[in-house]
Amino acid sequence: MKVTEESRSNEYHESGAWSDLPLDELFRQTAAEHPSRLAMADAPDREAWTGGAPRRLTYAEADREIDRLAAFYRTVGLAADHVIGVQAPNTVDTVIAILAALRADLIISPLPLHWRQKNVLEALNSIGAKGFIAADRVETREVGIAARDVAADLFSLRFVFGLGKDIPDGLIELGPMLAEMAGDLEFSPSDRPDPADHTATICWSRSGDDNVPVSRCHNHWSAASQMIIEEAHIAQASSLLVPYSLSGLTGLGGGLVPWLRTGGTLHLHHPTSLANLAAHANDVSADVVMTPGPLAQTLDRKLTDNKTTILAAWNIAAPHPSAFVARRRLVDLHIADEFALVARARGPSARMKATALGKHSGPNGCESGPALLEIAVTDETDGHTPTLLVKGPMVPEVGWHTINSDQRKVQWESTGFLNTRINVELVDGGISGFGIPGQYALGTGNLETVDLIYADYQGVKEAAAFVVEDPVLGARMYAALVPEPGQVPDAGAFFAYLDAEGVDLARIPHRVLILQSLPRNEDGTVCRERLTMRTQRLPAAVA
Repeated sequence: MKVTEESRSNEYHESGAWSDLPLDELFRQTAAEHPSRLAMADAPDREAWTGGAPRRLTYAEADREIDRLAAFYRTVGLAADHVIGVQAPNTVDTVIAILAALRADLIISPLPLHWRQKNVLEALNSIGAKGFIAADRVETREVGIAARDVAADLFSLRFVFGLGKDIPDGLIELGPMLAEMAGDLEFSPSDRPDPADHTATICWSRSGDDNVPVSRCHNHWSAASQMIIEEAHIAQASSLLVPYSLSGLTGLGGGLVPWLRTGGTLHLHHPTSLANLAAHANDVSADVVMTPGPLAQTLDRKLTDNKTTILAAWNIAAPHPSAFVARRRLVDLHIADEFALVARARGPSARMKATALGKHSGPNGCESGPALLEIAVTDETDGHTPTLLVKGPMVPEVGWHTINSDQRKVQWESTGFLNTRINVELVDGGISGFGIPGQYALGTGNLETVDLIYADYQGVKEAAAFVVEDPVLGARMYAALVPEPGQVPDAGAFFAYLDAEGVDLARIPHRVLILQSLPRNEDGTVCRERLTMRTQRLPAAVA
């Protein structure tokens, strides 16, 4: 299924930014040229946070598994452009499931790991998903059981597959099924025209009021990864360590696709601590390791190989970066939710460079190669903060054909730019990054909607969600509760209520503040700025 306008697609092909190679074909080519090279490896502690022993596969071994699973998808009735959701942590099994779906011309919708059953159900229903792949568990969360319950409520979901060791009844366990049918599964690639222009994924923007589907074709992903490969000097056959889940622009665009394009080894990691990440990188002699931007300085001290490149990811909620001189190559990766990314090496300077407005094509700005991204901002008028505008070969399509998008705030402007509605700060040389520290807490959506969730707790008269700046995460969600007369809400019971209600993990507050009343603006709305200031000034008042 193609969703990019033909005129834009032709423009990107003519510029050289888009090609005819889909993502799974990149893997197939490396498998043909280097069959014995290690393709992917699980983290050694895999069994601590999901089912199944750690696995390591060469390109030849992985390619055979991908072929068998792609054939299996077709055998059970999943056809080209059917959508299947995926909610699973970073394992070899997850990568195989994704690449097999792409090889079978399916559309993958990777779901955030923090989403609960309600979020998953709403998302899969909205895009008309036909299948769902879920892990047995992620740490203590029984993701497989939740997937089974989703299937019971979503009649259009025809197949629910399980990954891991302890698959609940009602899910098709992929490992044993493939082993049993191995001799009967033979894959024949399709021959549809312009395969790299067809939709590959539907990810989810979570910075606005609602979860918005964002679709990318194979070429969108290749264009997004190109800037990273060039700026980070990722050579062919490099080893990449990826701690981000494969559910969005950071994990896929910053990790999986650069690995596919450079034909190296993908080391999969589930984040539990920075010490564990550093130890994993040192043990496998990683050429490139991804990390949250605020942790880059500490990781830099813990890595033993000075040739390792750090790819520091800064999302729209990230704090202002600290200045430090890295001992190795450090590349700042700015992520504008699911809409765009920019990679910039710091070089000898201790400070992060401003992100320039205009066209970006990799190293040295727009002087070499086709433009991959163009950045602009809205006019700063009437006291309104400028918002980020983007266009170019990496910028995705927004919405999906099964959803009425007339009321969506993220829209294409008449100038050809996508207005992301992400606030930005103008500085010398461009913008300070994507987002403004303290204004966003990722995945929370409309705070007024969260207010209602908090206020439904028994004994609470009214409630408000607000954001407090955090030196590591950039921002955290807090809750202010005003009890009914004579009531004293218990914080532990409040958290238990949110868990029992299946509230999205991103909407569960870091801490709770008990107040006699909520501060109000002149128009009667909650003054969240005063709540934030009070909390930052009086931390002891926070329970």
